[in-house]
Amino acid sequence: QVQLVESGGGLVQAGGSLRLSCVASGSSFGIYRMAWYRQAPGKQRELVASIPSGGIANYADSVKGRFTISRDNSKNTVYLQMSSLKPEDTAVYSCNAHFLLENYWGKGTLVTVSA
Repeated sequence: QVQLVESGGGLVQAGGSLRLSCVASGSSFGIYRMAWYRQAPGKQRELVASIPSGGIANYADSVKGRFTISRDNSKNTVYLQMSSLKPEDTAVYSCNAHFLLENYWGKGTLVTVSA
């Protein structure tokens, strides 16, 4: 069982930056594909960015060039650096860990971008 705890959300003005963190419990963090998803009010959850173990990160078209996902396996942590934020980035951002049949979610952290 893996527990994921996100932090770093908050209120920011358009054009600003935030860095989200997600810390995972357990000793097998390195095997998981880690990802950030978001869900805006009234919308479906969408994949923002993912980073496999030792692989290349992938991004949603809407955040390419503005967001960067990274991981530090020594700290069991995945990050999402968000820059040039837009009001449409407002959402609850959730961390996900996936490996084979294992799939874990954090509770999420709210990011609000004001115009």
